[in-house]
Formats: sequence, structure tokens, C-alpha cells
Amino acid sequence: MRFAVLMAGLLSLNSALPAQALEVPTSFVTTSHSPALHNPGILIVDPSTNETVYSHNADVLRAPASVLKLVSTTSALKAFGPEKTFTTTISATDKTNKFVLVGEGDPWLSTSKLEATKYKRAYLPTLLNSALARSPHLKAISLQYKNIYYQDIQALQRFYKGKIKIYPHAISDTSALGETIAKITSPPLSTIIEFTLLWSDNLLAARLALMTAKEEGFPADSFGIQSSFEKLFNELNISAKGLVVKDGAGLSHETRISARTIVELLTKIKSEPSLETIYAGLPLSGVTGTLKHRFVKDAPSAVALVKAKTGWINSTVSLAGYVNVGDHDYVFAVIADHLPNKESVRQNARVAIDKMLATIAKPAPVPTFPEPAPDVTAEPANN
Repeated sequence: MRFAVLMAGLLSLNSALPAQALEVPTSFVTTSHSPALHNPGILIVDPSTNETVYSHNADVLRAPASVLKLVSTTSALKAFGPEKTFTTTISATDKTNKFVLVGEGDPWLSTSKLEATKYKRAYLPTLLNSALARSPHLKAISLQYKNIYYQDIQALQRFYKGKIKIYPHAISDTSALGETIAKITSPPLSTIIEFTLLWSDNLLAARLALMTAKEEGFPADSFGIQSSFEKLFNELNISAKGLVVKDGAGLSHETRISARTIVELLTKIKSEPSLETIYAGLPLSGVTGTLKHRFVKDAPSAVALVKAKTGWINSTVSLAGYVNVGDHDYVFAVIADHLPNKESVRQNARVAIDKMLATIAKPAPVPTFPEPAPDVTAEPANN
């Protein structure tokens, strides 16, 4: 009886103890110091305890490449909310050959019917087709526009090349608009953000960063983007000392951020339900997006166990996100930004990062259940 009570007490005490902290193996450390990574910044943190599992130059400011898109998309999500949509209209004027396009800054307008159908993007030719249906004889039109990216106007010109000439004019005053002919609406911002992260879309990331800066009262330029990012980090209580931002997509070699700041942001993303869209948009190793072909050959044991944002520019290869270790996710960031400008060197860095993460990645344990006891009361079958 005393033995049973003692064992029960020990079991109770054991269940109250914290789980064994992750210890990176020697192979992880060796790879982190590999010449293939050229002295990178690395940080792994247990988000449940905020304890550092492994750190190497984690506070050094570095050019993060497309990992910066984590900041751009998070700032946009915080500023507009996941359900935000953007409407674009076309209106008539007092002249049959002049129309006015007015938008809300939709960053994802399309002139591709395939992409519009696949991703439910707002299809810009819908507007012009509706307008031209009123005057099918027109061979040229004047198209005034406001709050629409000029690149999208150029896409319209290419789309109608050989059919009708479009002469665009940017305007600021829309007080004299005529009848609204047609309108189109974007997918929710959550869908746009998920696509941006999954495929590392530079144009979308840049537009999201600029429109967020403008929404928050900052200028729509690199200074405004930096101010917007600083505002985000301040609201999330994340240190971003020394932050330098030159664009929203991470293409500039002059942008600087630390692996620690990225990890702290990822920790917040995982803990705050309002930021679920960011986590949902991240590629999965060997399965989706920009990670679809990573890990498959060089680190197959980590396939489907790493959910992360990729990044690269001439001198940088980076990866930041979450690695599954049994029944627990750890947050990590790796920024190798001292690489010689050769694709073979960048590929070697990617392989090193994949293999390094594979040394700790483990699938969740499969739950086991005891076999049910035989029903000794059951009646024997009749033969």
C-alpha cells in the first residue's frame, strides 16, 4: 500500500516537471559552423518558454533577403485586418471615348484569366469590357485612373494591344464622375498575404509595405516603410535596435535586421490568433511553395516538418520559421549573408541549412492505445 502511494506521488511529481529541453546534436553545431554558411546568424528558441536552444551571432544585423516579407505581411495584416478587400470601378464621362478607373490600391489586380480564375483575383479586363460594350466601334479610348498602379495600367495596354489603343492619364480629382459602369473586388487580404508568403512574390510584398506605410500616415517610400516596421515592432514589444529598411520585399543589400528580431516576430505570430494568416501562408518543406523542392533529396527526414519563409539575394541565403520536433514546434531563423555571389555557393548554403534542421526535426509521436480487454461475458457463437 505504501509502495503504491509512493509511486503515485512520484508519477504526480514527474508530470509536474517541465519537459526535457531540446539539445541540438553535435552534427547541428558542426553544420552551423560549416564554410558553406560563411559565419551566419542563427537562433532557435522554444516559444513555450522563450528559452534559447541555440544561438550563433543572433544579434548581428544582416541583410535578410525575402525573410523580410514576414515583417511586410505582418504589418499589412495588423493595419488592415485579414478580411480587408479592395474595390475597383470604371465610370462613364461626358465623352463616349473617355472612362475613369478608380481603385482602392488593389495590389493584386490581374489581366490573366487563368490566374483570376485560379486565385479569384480581380480581373481588370472585366471593367474595360463592360465599358467597351457600350461603344463597340471604338478604336481608341482615354482612360483616366486614380489609386491604381501604373504597372497594372500598362498590363491593360498589353492585353488590348492590336484591338484598341489606351491612352492613360493619372488624375487626383474624381468629383465629376459619371455613372458607374462596373466594379470588381479583390479576394480578402488574408488570401493575398498567403500567396505572397507561399511564393515569395516581390511585387506584392513591396506594394503591401508601401500601402501599409501610407495607411498608417507615413510617406509611401523606404522611410515610411521603416517607420511602419518600427511601429509594428513597438506594438508587439519586439526589440529592433539598428533596424534599417530600404524596401518591403527584402531585395536591398542595405536592409539590416537580426535573426533575433525575426525569431521574436515568429514567436508572436504563433502565439497571437490575429496573426494566424502569416503562419498559414508559410511554405512546408518538400511539399508547397518555395520549399516544395527543398529537403526532398538533401534532408528527406525533415520533409513536411519545417514551415518557413525562404529568402535569397546575391550574397544572402536565409530561412526562418518553425521546425517540428516531436510534439513541439521550435522557432528558428538562419541568415547567411556573407556568401560569394555564385549560385553554386547559394545552393550549398541551402543544403547546409536543410541538413542542419534535419538533425533536430522529428515527426509527432503516433499515439498508442491499449488493446481492449476481452469480453468474458459474451455468449459463445453457435456452430
